Amino acid sequence: MDTPPRLFDRATILRNQKRVNQKQSENFLLRELAHEFTERLADSNRVFARPAIVTGFPNFWKKWMPSAKIVTDEEFLNLTLEDHDLIIHAMCLHWSNDPVGQLIQCNRALRSDGFFMCALLGGNTLIELKHALSAAELTISNGLSDRFSPMAEIRSIGDLLQRAGFALPVADSVKHNVVYDSIYHLMRDLRDMGETNALSSRNKRFTRSKLFEEANKVYLKKYKPQKNKIMATFELIFLAGWSPDVSQPNPLRPGAPAKPLGEVLSHFESHSDKNEEI
Repeated sequence: MDTPPRLFDRATILRNQKRVNQKQSENFLLRELAHEFTERLADSNRVFARPAIVTGFPNFWKKWMPSAKIVTDEEFLNLTLEDHDLIIHAMCLHWSNDPVGQLIQCNRALRSDGFFMCALLGGNTLIELKHALSAAELTISNGLSDRFSPMAEIRSIGDLLQRAGFALPVADSVKHNVVYDSIYHLMRDLRDMGETNALSSRNKRFTRSKLFEEANKVYLKKYKPQKNKIMATFELIFLAGWSPDVSQPNPLRPGAPAKPLGEVLSHFESHSDKNEEI
């Protein structure tokens, strides 16, 4: 039986990450992500002794949390069973060919009642660029090629945590609108982030400059927050969950009452009696 094609080309992803790591640049998304992680860890009211971070950008995250074990972004993660009380999956799940498998591996590597956090790019990321390039390609080539990765929507991504066995799962998102001088400045920033096209089905031929010229015109015409500038949307989706433990509260079944009906009725009866006495 033939092996089904992988959605993403891992060699390209690793090459993109290597280029970023060699430049040792710290892009704004990683800085924003570190800020969000710091606040969310503070809200957990826990002190973590055995943290690990799954990432394709080890230099940045090692500075942010020197005590953490840095785990390379690979299909099979270098994690030991029940070895960590905190695992952070930082900005690489949206490049995974098996996201549920990644989450399962992280869950198994957590100790009982261990905490898991993850951040990835969401479906609203670069919606303006997607439209501009698609419109330009239709104008020039009368067709579309695979230029953008399918990205998760916040409505469905939380289900992955439950499928991976996490308890008390939570999913939310944060949007950032960034202003650029042109589409060329945006594309250069994406390259410096390691977030350029890595689809296995992408067109590997050199893209004509005419396409970007037309896309820049479309972009400037439709998405310009101020004169001769464009705006790009970046959506960060955050996932959080806990490794199951008997000490954790059990969530109520959908439609289940928080209190027994008898207790509620007796509460109202006692108040009714008091009102009659008054």
